[in-house]
Order: sequence, then C-alpha cells, then structure tokens
Amino acid sequence: MNQKIPTSYIFVLGLMLFALFFGAGNLIFPIMMGQEAGENIWIAMAGFVITGIGLPILTVIALGYSGKSDIQSLAARVHPMFGLIFSIILYLAIGPLFAIPRAGTVSFEIGIRPLIPESMDTMGLLIFSIIFFAIATLLSLNSSKIVDILGKYLTPIKISFLSLLVIVAIIKPLGALQKPIGKYTEGSFFGGFSEGYLTMDVLAAFVFGIIIINSLRSKGVESGRVIMVSTMKAGLIAAVLLVFFYSALAFMGASSVSELGILDNGGSVLAGVANLYFGSFGGVILGALITIACMTTSVGLLSSCASYFNKILPKISYRSFVIIFAIFSTAVANFGLSHLISISTPVLTAIYPLAIVLLILTFFHNAFSGKKIVYQLGMFFTFIVSFFDGLNTAGFGIKPVDQLFTSILPLYDVGLGWVLPAFIGVMLGIIIGLFNPKRKEKEEEQLI
Repeated sequence: MNQKIPTSYIFVLGLMLFALFFGAGNLIFPIMMGQEAGENIWIAMAGFVITGIGLPILTVIALGYSGKSDIQSLAARVHPMFGLIFSIILYLAIGPLFAIPRAGTVSFEIGIRPLIPESMDTMGLLIFSIIFFAIATLLSLNSSKIVDILGKYLTPIKISFLSLLVIVAIIKPLGALQKPIGKYTEGSFFGGFSEGYLTMDVLAAFVFGIIIINSLRSKGVESGRVIMVSTMKAGLIAAVLLVFFYSALAFMGASSVSELGILDNGGSVLAGVANLYFGSFGGVILGALITIACMTTSVGLLSSCASYFNKILPKISYRSFVIIFAIFSTAVANFGLSHLISISTPVLTAIYPLAIVLLILTFFHNAFSGKKIVYQLGMFFTFIVSFFDGLNTAGFGIKPVDQLFTSILPLYDVGLGWVLPAFIGVMLGIIIGLFNPKRKEKEEEQLI
C-alpha cells in the first residue's frame, strides 16, 4: 500500500479541519471577547488560543498518536463501560441534542432573522431549519465525498467571505481600543482562557479527528507513524488559519466599541460591523458567511454521529441515522437558540474537563504503562469537581460544596478547580501502580 500522502491532500485535510472547527459559534465568541477586553485584547487572546485552538488541535493529534480508530476505544482505557457511556454522551452533546441544532438556529438568528419581519420569526425558523438540514442531509449522505465537499469547496467559499470582512477591518479599523470591562478588567488571560471553553471544540475534536484519520486510511495508509505525522501537518494548517481569523475577529470586536458600544452578543457585533462597512450589502455577506460556516459544521457532525451510532447499532444503516439525526435536529432547533444554550451548557461543563484529562493522559500513556488505575483515579477526581460545576451552571449548586471547593481548590472561581484534583488522582494512580505490580494490565495497549 502507498504510504506517501501528497502535500496537496494534506492541505485539503487542513482546510477541512479548519472548516469543521470554525463554525458560527467560533465566529461569535472571539469578536465578543474583543469588545469586552478592549485594550487587553491580546492578553485575552493568548488565553483563548490555548483552549480554543491549542487543546482541540492537540486532541486531533492525540487520536492519531494513540492509534485508536474512535473515541470509544480511547475512553475504554478507563473502563469499557465508561468508554461506551462517555462516547454516547459526547456524540449526543455535540450532535443532535445541542451542537447540530444550534448550528441551524445560529445561522437563522444571524443570517436570516434580520432580513425578515419580526412576525415571521417562528414560521421563518421552521422553514429555514427544514431547508438547512435537508441540504446538510444530502451532503452527509455522500460520506465518501466529505473531504472534497468540505475541503475543496465549502471551506474556500467561507474563507473568501470572511477574508473580505477581515481585510477591510484591519486596513480601516472602526475606532480606538477602549478600556476593558467585566472579567477582562483584571485577569484578562483567564478571561480569554475560559472564553475558549465556550467553543467546546475539544469535545468536537474527538469526533473531527476520526474524520481525518479515516480519510487517511481511505487512501491506503496503515502506518501509525504516517497517520500521526499527517495529522500533525493538517492540524498545523488548521491552527494557523484559526489563529489568524480568531485574532482578526477579536481585533474587529475591540475596535468596534466606539461605533457600536458594548452589545449583548457576538452575533449582533458581527451584524453591526458588516453593516458599518458594507451597508445593507453587509447583511447579505454576513448571512452567506454564517450559513456556510454552520453548514460545514453540521455536515461534519451529522456524518460523524451517524457513523458512530451505525457502528454500535449496525442493524440501523448510516443513511438512516443521518436522516433520523437531521429530523431530530430540525425539531430541536425550533426551540430557539437561548433555550438550547441554557440546556446544553451544564452538560458540557461537566464533561469538558473529562475530555481534557483524557487528552493529556493519552499523550503520557506510555509513561505510566497505560495502567487503568491512573486513568480511573484521574478521571474520577476530575468528575467530582466538574459534576458540581455542571450543577452550578444549571442553577442547582449546593452551597456548602461550592464554599468548600472555593476555599481549597485554586482557580475554582475561574472554572479550573478540577485541575488540582485531576493531578492528585493521576499521581495516586501512578503510586498505586508502582506499589501494586499485580495491577499491570493483562492486555497491553499498543501505541504507535
């Protein structure tokens, strides 16, 4: 089998990975961060790059490094049942329950809603979501063409639309940077760090990474080293594009305050900036940009979710799952964006730290001989804190527990209280593994 991957194909994979990550939510968060961070934008951006770009790209590379073909087999290093449950929750969270419907709703809210009468909102969302997910379904059913569709066609269109807005904003800023507000007044770095969480791209990366790996294997690549190196190259291409566009959007938001004031959300900022630069034509540009951004993300998630559930439930075909998830996403999308976000945030807050710890342990798998006790205690200690973080986000926080964690856990107030428990759990697992040689795994997992 040919183990050489053409540079042109690596470039296409990199563009596809960028397109998958750079959905509508990723347009909104950095530009809103720019508005609030003002003069501290670049400090905030440094934090955002770590969680919004670095960790997701590392997750994709980790999948290539691990040699695993899916998230379930990777998470099974903790326990087979954990692998199954964690994978199902992850796929549902970034799939038909939250992320896929949100893509359609965000696209409507920013790209279509400003162009129609307010009285048409409900009916407009219904009609738009049906058309949107019908197109996403048709693209997803051609699973063998996913790389070509995303990498060769949709991504260049999206980059072209976005570049037009970005270049104008850089050449002719709307105004001077203003004083920071809110969490960016002090601790701008951690403000940007926590803002990067909102993209939830680490969770998505476990899914998108599989698309990259399967695309390479479809070219006849079996060598783990070639897969890992190719994944790293594609990841680097995506990372460079993400850094550039995130930074440009953040600067755009920071320079817009003197003209727009501080707005409620990034979508309003984008619409305002587009209108200032291009007038009524700006709404058309923005609508096209948002719709294409959401479409690329939806196609990638629909394809990935259908492939996974077809694998665990082979009696139901891939095509059937695509249609089922698309119909379900259409229905959920019509509950509205605000309702979707309020429901999804607590769930994602609880499982996001688990994904990060799993990512880190994957890279150090050989260092502790892949012992399950290390994975188990690290994940368990992490979940103790992330579970209560999720409850707090949902408005069901337990005050005594919250006070205890605030007093004993560093960075708990900025959403990173799980870091120290995770470290303690991993260290305990390593120590137990050293003093209990009988715990050595019966089946050594082979890393490439």
